[in-house]
Amino acid sequence: MAYISINPNPNGLYTGDCVVRALSYALGKSWHETFIGLAIQGLIDGDMPSSNRVWGNYLKNHGYSMKPIVSDCSECYTVNDFCRDHPKGKYILGTGDHALVVSDGNVYDAWDSSRENPIFYFSKEGDNEK
Repeated sequence: MAYISINPNPNGLYTGDCVVRALSYALGKSWHETFIGLAIQGLIDGDMPSSNRVWGNYLKNHGYSMKPIVSDCSECYTVNDFCRDHPKGKYILGTGDHALVVSDGNVYDAWDSSRENPIFYFSKEGDNEK
């Protein structure tokens, strides 16, 4: 597992836009395009663009499905553990208040979030499954 620094934010900011950064990177879209898409989805859903429900619906509209992370110890299972368990494929992880990308067992984020505790992830059907 390696941490790879990414920050598609056009102003180099990394506070409050983790969902936009993660989805932008995962979907191969610009930060602006992703921001606008999430804003429209938020308008449709009547919720903030960064809410789990809104970005979840946005990803579902792009062919992704959500799966819970089941662990014997939810406070013990980390992004690092997820990377070990998923050495191939691209995943968008949610911790409840943060979003990041794991691709081919590496963490892609604006900061090293490998010690965070993921509670769900999104993947595209057929792309990543073991």
